Amino acid sequence: MDAPAPGLVIVDKPAGMTSHDVVARLRRILRTRKIGHAGTLDPMATGVLVCGVGRGTKILGHLALDTKAYTATIRLGVTTRTDDAEGEVVATADASGVTDAAIEEAMAALTGDIEQVPSAVSAIKVNGQRAYARVRAGEEVVLAARPVTVSEFRLLARRGPDLDVAVECSSGTYVRALARDLGAALGVGGHLTALRRTRVGPFTLDHARTLEALEADPSAVVPLDAAVAMAFPRRDLDAAQAADISHGRPLPPTGRPGTHGVFAPDGRVLALVADKGRHARPLVVLAPAAT
Repeated sequence: MDAPAPGLVIVDKPAGMTSHDVVARLRRILRTRKIGHAGTLDPMATGVLVCGVGRGTKILGHLALDTKAYTATIRLGVTTRTDDAEGEVVATADASGVTDAAIEEAMAALTGDIEQVPSAVSAIKVNGQRAYARVRAGEEVVLAARPVTVSEFRLLARRGPDLDVAVECSSGTYVRALARDLGAALGVGGHLTALRRTRVGPFTLDHARTLEALEADPSAVVPLDAAVAMAFPRRDLDAAQAADISHGRPLPPTGRPGTHGVFAPDGRVLALVADKGRHARPLVVLAPAAT
């Protein structure tokens, strides 16, 4: 098999695998070591995981993955140590008397700009060590609240104590913590039993492929030109500007905030740029100088 084209692979991650496990599997499927990922998913979670291949790894740190969407299932009446189904049960309560109206009211209070205490088993570092590692070592970990934005927290269906919900939120929001806080607000406790990421930034499940599908067709890489056009505002250059940027020289400013993809007259992506003072300067050069 030839070396894979550079670009992005949008994976529909299965449950039970870490994001690192997915990268290891992709390295075997695509027969290249140069693969990375952005926007980590917990092992229990499924759904959209963005991975870079070859020069596609250079854009991972610049992707605007600051908004995310999920579907999830929350079980009322059971509190766990980890705020999800993988943790030890620490309390139970009868949730049969909780009304739909109370659920809707509690969800509304957790929507908008809120202060959220992350789950103790998050990857946030405490004195240089991941919080989840401290919890697994038997420590009690209480993290500081941080501002997050929950733009949607909506009930889709109720099946006894189980609530199927839709969540849209900013990066850094913990859906497990939403489950915990919803249960606490209702006075019965709660935890997350299922989580599926349906979108991260501009990438949705429509773009995603299972690992089995990628095994069958390893060519399902979003080419670098298309990936940058999908993820960033586009700026088309003339031949002289294309030569400048390919050699790392600045361009006239875009006049717009944020990162832009710049493209040669033939449609090749050349670089990611951002305005800095009176120039648009390359953040990363993606194509060599034309010969």
